Amino acid sequence: MVSMVLSLLAAHSSSLYRLFPDSSAKASAKQTYSGFSLQSSRPISKRVLRSVCFFKAGDDKSKPDIQDKENGLDWPILKRWDVPWEWQTVSLTSLACGLSFILTGLTEAVAIPYLGIRLEDLNLDEKAEILFLDQGITTAVVLGVLYTIANKFQPLPEDVYHYDLRDPFSLQKGWLLWAGIGLGGAVMAVALTGAALSFGGESPQRETDALVRLLPLIGSSSISTACLVGITGVFAPLLEENVFRGFFMVSLTKWVPTPVAVFISAAVFALAHLTPGEFPQLFVLGTALGFSYAQTRNLLTPITIHAFWNSGVILLLTFLQLQGYDIKELLQAT
Repeated sequence: MVSMVLSLLAAHSSSLYRLFPDSSAKASAKQTYSGFSLQSSRPISKRVLRSVCFFKAGDDKSKPDIQDKENGLDWPILKRWDVPWEWQTVSLTSLACGLSFILTGLTEAVAIPYLGIRLEDLNLDEKAEILFLDQGITTAVVLGVLYTIANKFQPLPEDVYHYDLRDPFSLQKGWLLWAGIGLGGAVMAVALTGAALSFGGESPQRETDALVRLLPLIGSSSISTACLVGITGVFAPLLEENVFRGFFMVSLTKWVPTPVAVFISAAVFALAHLTPGEFPQLFVLGTALGFSYAQTRNLLTPITIHAFWNSGVILLLTFLQLQGYDIKELLQAT
């Protein structure tokens, strides 16, 4: 579990190999956001607007909801979304997000020398700050592309890109309640998956090179720790949950049932991290994130789960480092 979360951190930082240049782990430095699917355009009637939502719009009853009720599928986790765009928009959006992710990293690589910054001369805190800035810029650019394209289809249904701070402990759709349930379920499911794999014989080869070169930042100072928590606990969940759950999973529900969309998006989420040795655990985590989101229709739910998952492990490793444990040896052992 620890090595899996650190592999996410390594994949999130497009400046990783410029800050730690002696690695051979370039295959896991970038995430790819591809294969997204969205829905066809259809008329949308007016609806009462929610108070906290990036795209505030909606209708009294969307077509998928009517179909679900006719089929007796009233459970929130089984309902489909109604997204007003077609597969052509999906393809262009997927391409735009992928290109913006890559081009942002390339632009930063070119810009850094012109700013008079010599990466080899930076101390650990300065390297952590650049990683933080890099991930922040990348997140802003990719989400800017995603939301700019979606904004052309206003008004959107109220449960698309939906953020709602109200009723956090509601039994049916409380975002904080279901985040806690989802986080607990994810921890248990990932632990069971790891135990099952350990009984299957030799463990798969882990992509440890990228992880090892992040270790100097863990516990080195309060600044480095804060930057790592910001990267893994804020930027990464915000970016990935908007892309994989808010965009990709929601769109798949036009063609497949919601549970199937959850599994497909979880598989793409796991593959996008380019760490085959961690695929089973990442798939399980993505499944927990998807079902939690399907229950609440509120992106705060998977973002909260993802944030606590990532930042919790970073803080745990920091604590172990400060207690004198050899983190590198611990990662290789697990």
